Amino acid sequence: MAGTATAEAEALTTVYAPAQPVDLVATVRVLRRGRADPTFRREPDRPVIWRTVRTPAGAATLRLAQHADGSVHAHAWGAGAEWAIDGVPELCGDGDDWPDLDLSSAPRLAEARRRAPGLRLTRCRLVFEMLLAAILEQKVATIDAHRSWAWLVTRHGEAAPGPAPAGMRVCPPSELWRRVPSWDWHRAGVDPKRSRAVMEATRVAPGLERTLELGRGGAEVAKRLRSVPGVGVWTAAETTQRAHGDADAPSIGDLHLPGIVGRALAGRTVEDEEMLRLLEPWRGHRQRVVRLILASGAGGQPRRAPRLAPQDHRFH
Repeated sequence: MAGTATAEAEALTTVYAPAQPVDLVATVRVLRRGRADPTFRREPDRPVIWRTVRTPAGAATLRLAQHADGSVHAHAWGAGAEWAIDGVPELCGDGDDWPDLDLSSAPRLAEARRRAPGLRLTRCRLVFEMLLAAILEQKVATIDAHRSWAWLVTRHGEAAPGPAPAGMRVCPPSELWRRVPSWDWHRAGVDPKRSRAVMEATRVAPGLERTLELGRGGAEVAKRLRSVPGVGVWTAAETTQRAHGDADAPSIGDLHLPGIVGRALAGRTVEDEEMLRLLEPWRGHRQRVVRLILASGAGGQPRRAPRLAPQDHRFH
């Protein structure tokens, strides 16, 4: 699918016409890290998403707009515009196939799927960025991690190319993250353990991106991500769900997810071990089932990883 150059602001454009229903907002909103995320904006009350991406070719801004016929019209600006345009289908869920997901034994899930036929798993192809964001969410409240992400990207990222909404920034490349001073980690509320894990990830960033060559996640991808010091099973899953489009990577170790899954599938709160037992009939699709449960609103929404007591790591 080739992009077409336009005269306006050196944009590249394409139209993605999916063969199956796609809900743009429901599919890509998992990439948003809070309301103040400087890399993600949604236009109010419209199926229009703006995203900034740090591509192998440089920074890019991507605007995605879903039309009434279901097609997604994409515009991209910046040095990485071609890479961003080429990835639009996978970003919108292309390649995430649901036909062999049998929900006949779970009427509530079948109804959730009927109500959300356009839900897909995105594959954004940004492994380092997704891993970094997941590291920031380790063992803290989601809102605190999102503040850290917004503060660091706003301070150290570059302005979004093209006609992006005001305040949008592009996630810095791995080499710039290595130069973030210790006091900025403190000011962002990031403890030394998490900042060290980010530093470890920056050292192997090219290898992280090469895991995309292994497909849509799986045991080998998770193993390679977990070889990074400070990256465990939860962080790896949160990364492969978004970067690789992994359909079978439930977030083991999440504070609230087992309770949500347990209440949806068994009518009671459970722990990780029983959550996995409940999801086992759908092995190969376990993350799809989790997304359906969350989309249905059963049990509320999860936090991120198990939470530590709040601490202030900033200088005063």
